[in-house]
Amino acid sequence: MSVSMDPVGQSPRRGRGGRPSRLQSAQLSDRILDVATTLFLGHGFGPTSIEAVAKRAGISKRTFYHRFRGKEMLFEAVVRRLIERWMRPFDAALLDAPSLETALRQVAAYMLDVVLTPEALALHRIVVAEARQFPGLARIMHELGAATGIERISRDLDRRIEAGELGRIDTRLAAEQFILMVVTGPQRRALGLGVPFDGAELAAWVDNTVTLFLDGCRSAQPH
Repeated sequence: MSVSMDPVGQSPRRGRGGRPSRLQSAQLSDRILDVATTLFLGHGFGPTSIEAVAKRAGISKRTFYHRFRGKEMLFEAVVRRLIERWMRPFDAALLDAPSLETALRQVAAYMLDVVLTPEALALHRIVVAEARQFPGLARIMHELGAATGIERISRDLDRRIEAGELGRIDTRLAAEQFILMVVTGPQRRALGLGVPFDGAELAAWVDNTVTLFLDGCRSAQPH
């Protein structure tokens, strides 16, 4: 039985029946996603072809389609992996904080650390540029990113309300508004719509945004 060579010319060890082991299969999927991430973020969604991903990953198109049905599914997997990586410290910032104010400051600082990275800015540019031709990309980004963040913050606000730290408010609305307040200004500047903030300005932005948000929440009348 012939065994195909990997990209560096070495025959991979196979599991029973000549099939790759689970570890090998996972490593191959990670390699495809690594390549796809580089190509998507570097060139955009439209110009990145399945052929280019397969060639760079050193696999056949048949092997690619065995794991991903198409380019949109591949993009979703790339986004999902990035957001899962970003979400773990986000959750810790919420759950480990002793008070609501501390939690919000930690979450705000962490969100800015993420959204201002070259990877996150490139992802944002892709979704904006391709929204008309590929509307599914915006849906993927919202469901995996913004909607997940809103749900996490809303759940923590519910917990803080039950603990008596905060009055009754619409926590989903509050969570969405908080994310917009924290992210929009610095992100727009980093994308070229204004002068980017330096470190001191970002710290002041976090402090002022959290103060304004909490003042609004504490003065709000429940509906």
